[in-house]
Amino acid sequence: MDSHQVRWNEQVAKRIIEQLEKRGMEGSLAASAAQAREEVIAMIPQGSTVYRCGSMSAVSMDLWPRIAKIPGVELIDPFQPGLSFEESLEPRRKGLLADVMITSTNAITLDGKLVNLDGLGNRVAAMIFGPKKVLLIVGMNKVVPDVETAMARTKHYSGPVNAMRMNIQTPCAENGICVDCKAPARICNVWSIIERQRIKGRIHVKLVGENLGY
Repeated sequence: MDSHQVRWNEQVAKRIIEQLEKRGMEGSLAASAAQAREEVIAMIPQGSTVYRCGSMSAVSMDLWPRIAKIPGVELIDPFQPGLSFEESLEPRRKGLLADVMITSTNAITLDGKLVNLDGLGNRVAAMIFGPKKVLLIVGMNKVVPDVETAMARTKHYSGPVNAMRMNIQTPCAENGICVDCKAPARICNVWSIIERQRIKGRIHVKLVGENLGY
């Protein structure tokens, strides 16, 4: 990454972190995914339960296998190979009471708002309330000016790309364009906008100076 991009990351991340603090949240910047991975692992208390959500940012960092190997840490994983959809619901419910939740956000605004669009709603539900600590891994590619841009990015980019990734039977998975479908398999069902966190410091946004996830 060239020096200009690094400088932009640092300056914009500083502004976002300041805004997060005003909103009762925490933030920090890691220059690389490798650095972010180690810093996130260091934030997991010994003997804790960790809830895995469907974050491609975390997958791309090879985070889950490393967390699974931490002595005394229980990984609550709805994405274990071989689990049916029905079987995956129980660990999703259990994850609502985890010590630590690790996921990402579909978009983050310059003034520190977190915008998400979910399929089942378990991810946004847990971000809002449940787990004692929520760690969000957010590539700087997800930074947007405002909520309107965040919603547009999520609806017209993140949704179709994730539908393609999961081979979901929706129009956007076929042509890449959101048509606000009513398909039974639609993954864009529940919006959330987190403007503030009442439990100070419960949410920590780990900004990463690389493009991560969708």
